[in-house]
Amino acid sequence: MIVYPDIDPVAFSIGSLTVRWYGLCYLFGFLGCYWLSVVRGRGTEWTAQKLADVLFYVAVGIILGGRIGYILFYQPGMILSNPLTLLAFWEPGRSFHGGMLGVFCALLFYVKFDGVQFIRLTDFIAPSIPIGLGFGRLGNFINGELYGRVTTMPWGMVFPHAGPEPRHPSQLYELGLEGFVLCLFLVWYARKPRKLGAVSGMFLLMYGIIRCLIEFVREPDYHQNAELVQYLTMGQLLSLPMIVLGLYMLFRPARN
Repeated sequence: MIVYPDIDPVAFSIGSLTVRWYGLCYLFGFLGCYWLSVVRGRGTEWTAQKLADVLFYVAVGIILGGRIGYILFYQPGMILSNPLTLLAFWEPGRSFHGGMLGVFCALLFYVKFDGVQFIRLTDFIAPSIPIGLGFGRLGNFINGELYGRVTTMPWGMVFPHAGPEPRHPSQLYELGLEGFVLCLFLVWYARKPRKLGAVSGMFLLMYGIIRCLIEFVREPDYHQNAELVQYLTMGQLLSLPMIVLGLYMLFRPARN
């Protein structure tokens, strides 16, 4: 059994301004995505300026979609009691699937002005996305949230506010798999010429599989009814369409 390290969620304070590690993780995630995209885009049409514009739209999509998706998917009852909670971005509660849909909509808006083909854009940025996912999971770990189910494994960790039982450090599983492993795999996969949509499809497929597997050891959100559809959690239910769409994009006939 491992005791959760005593980590202050506040990184530093300047007067009345408080900067939390969670916010810094988001910042580092955005910068990491931008850095890898710039490195991979050298000598191509994907200039640093263009990628900076893309990053702005991605950030807006994540912030808006992550919060709205969290409320719609996990706490829809709050909309009736307080509709403005959809815009309470300073409150805790984010959804990856909501953030992904937010990015999808933001990039659709971006390509209308830039003229680049939407799928070509997502194919290029897909290998960079896991960096942001990894830093996001690190922020979850520092906050001591989104921990796993009770376990007897020797690496089980006792989290604050989660009782005395050791639990799976599922945030670290996601950090390693959704972040490090998925990033390396997609960078390798994208090095060879692929048909249009293949890299995007591989991201959807691999993330969906990883998330579905980790959900088996991740504690369901407290406001869920444990299991939604037999043994499916909300995270798995939302990841299944990603797997289906990813398979379709990988195996559909190549087109001009």
